Amino acid sequence: MILLRMLLYLVISLVTLFLVILLGQRGAWYFAWVLGTVMIVLIAAAGGALLDAQEEAKQSGQ
Repeated sequence: MILLRMLLYLVISLVTLFLVILLGQRGAWYFAWVLGTVMIVLIAAAGGALLDAQEEAKQSGQ
């Protein structure tokens, strides 16, 4: 199991290195765009979970 995880990390790092070489100067912009998109999705999911929890609390009378 640990070997499989290490191989996964190796593949991810090689793909990342390849993309850095391929993108050059534009790499930082793409990284910021991907990171921002992931953060927006996570914040939206957290907001949805919070809204759901609040609605459940209202329905149960707490």
